Amino acid sequence: MIPDFKLRDDVGRHGGAEATDGPVYAAIDLGTTNCRLLMARPGRDGPNVIDSFSRVVRLGEGLNQTGRLSEPAMHRAVSALRVCAKKLKATPIEGLRAVSTAACRKADNGDSFLKRVAAETGLKIETISPEEEGRLALKGCHFLVEPETNHALFFDIGGGSTQVVWMALGGPEGDARIEGLISVPFGVVGLSERLGVDCVDDQAFEELVAEIRDPLSGFEREHGIVETMAARKTQMIGASGTVTTLAALQLDLPRYERSVIDGATLNVDTVWRETSRLRNMDRAARRAIGSIGPQRADMIVAGCAILTAICRQWPALELKVADRGVREGILIDLMGADGHLDGSDV
Repeated sequence: MIPDFKLRDDVGRHGGAEATDGPVYAAIDLGTTNCRLLMARPGRDGPNVIDSFSRVVRLGEGLNQTGRLSEPAMHRAVSALRVCAKKLKATPIEGLRAVSTAACRKADNGDSFLKRVAAETGLKIETISPEEEGRLALKGCHFLVEPETNHALFFDIGGGSTQVVWMALGGPEGDARIEGLISVPFGVVGLSERLGVDCVDDQAFEELVAEIRDPLSGFEREHGIVETMAARKTQMIGASGTVTTLAALQLDLPRYERSVIDGATLNVDTVWRETSRLRNMDRAARRAIGSIGPQRADMIVAGCAILTAICRQWPALELKVADRGVREGILIDLMGADGHLDGSDV
């Protein structure tokens, strides 16, 4: 049964409502690894979340080998999207945007899969470009930018690709300007299939890091980021399960806690130490770590390879951890367009 999605007709489009009693906006991010829903009202400091949902669906499983989304992966994704549709049906929604990213961009049957999603769930999902994915992820994290920062290097390690954004801040009107954006075709799903899930030896890991770093080096030559980082106040911000997991390990959390992790600072020394430790563990040992768990244990080493390439290319002592991204960016866009938020102009 296809649900009906209701738009609120009792709230003005430019009401500036209080977070506890205002219009509800929703965002769906169907990624290569996860399917995520976020529902929120406008608040004084950004979206005020009222409901969320996340499920690991591994939509991109086997995609690098076949060029197509597999039937089991599509089934998992549709099942998760049915949950999203049910939640949306239960609440009047002022605005909704649902997007898919790398898996549907790459797959030969990506468009036909999204038609199936529409037929079975009623959800109309658009496949966005790498540039739009990077913009939305950055926008969702802009609240983490520290005062007096001149430039920010933002990255989002995804399941099927990784976005890196170089941004100038504090222009004549205090605005933000994207100076460069690159999407590299390396994500944790495909790379974990290449590396395997048990111990990864030095040679295999270093070869992979070098391969990932190659396009990053070209991005560096174009923008001279290292020189700017040395001369001006620059902040690194990382969004991904890899970064948040390493932050949880740094804090020695028995289980993952978003409220503690989002906005935390991750020391790069921790990246080196935990990367070495994790890649020398087998699957069972990684799964036994409470802040990693069974779902992320198979992909964390691949994520560490991407993060290692980034941190070697752009040396820094620390980075800001973001447990937010595309969904929050969508919500800020939707709320800002209706006059509810004074957010970033990214």
